[in-house]
Amino acid sequence: MYLHIGASTVLRRRDIVAILDLDNSSASHITRAFLQRAEREHRLEVVGEDIPKSLLLCQEEDGPLRVYLTQLSPAALSRRFLSNTFDPV
Repeated sequence: MYLHIGASTVLRRRDIVAILDLDNSSASHITRAFLQRAEREHRLEVVGEDIPKSLLLCQEEDGPLRVYLTQLSPAALSRRFLSNTFDPV
């Protein structure tokens, strides 16, 4: 199954490691350093044009950890993740 995280980006559910609230998680200097490193290593993707609300960590089999920032709320993404249907909106 897949999870639509905004704009035209769809991720495989089995690759999603975590869905985090960006406001809460970015308060830590450790998280900010992690995001800066992911950006330097071209593993960070900003989905959409609005201010991001969620941070998703994804890892394909034996692949690098990828970071996605999306304007969808963690609650909306969690509902989509837990549902059994593909939500293209």
